[in-house]
Amino acid sequence: MPSVEPIRVTVAEDHALYRELLVEHLRHQGVDVVAETADATGLRRAVRATRPDVAIIDIRLPPGPGPTGLHAAVEIRRTDPDVGVLLLSQYVETQFFTTLVAGGLRKVGYLLKERVGGTDDFVTAVRRITAGGCVVDPDISAHLLHGRPEPALAGLTDRQAEVLALIAAGLSNIAIAGRLGIGGSTVETHARAVYQQLGIADEKDTHQRVLAVLMYWQARRDRA
Repeated sequence: MPSVEPIRVTVAEDHALYRELLVEHLRHQGVDVVAETADATGLRRAVRATRPDVAIIDIRLPPGPGPTGLHAAVEIRRTDPDVGVLLLSQYVETQFFTTLVAGGLRKVGYLLKERVGGTDDFVTAVRRITAGGCVVDPDISAHLLHGRPEPALAGLTDRQAEVLALIAAGLSNIAIAGRLGIGGSTVETHARAVYQQLGIADEKDTHQRVLAVLMYWQARRDRA
């Protein structure tokens, strides 16, 4: 039986001790840390040189006081779409998540740092992103879904439920159309029906696709 290649990651974190503990935890779990860096410039260089499966990025990296890590993550998703991105934040900052997933929900994640230390869940998240999935911290999901009703998944038709599951798996409308053997416009029609059933209005500050995915996973967790 052929051996399974370990997941290859690049870690970008400016806090040296935290980065050391993170790298140690990943390696202990069999993850291959191919590069580590303390700033956004080094991150871009490391991704180009090593082509990791996932780049794990602190949302705030030098230089600059703002979310430089987020900007680097968005750039990586644009120029290297095969590289997954896992953003780490010390606080719940939902506006950054919607910026991160503007280009799609495939191979992307956003976790609070408190979820990382010494837990198998963190490595599971890395593996899920490597496989093409989307991972969202429960606290971030709760903040985004605050005030919204419980997901009414039972009201979806079989086809709508199928489309929503594929959206939650990170597939684009084109990929969903190919998977189901239907037209792209038909996928869009089903998606709009899903948003309507879930009560997600098409508003200026609302990312319908993201909220639908969050509600899908919330419903899955509630049934577990």
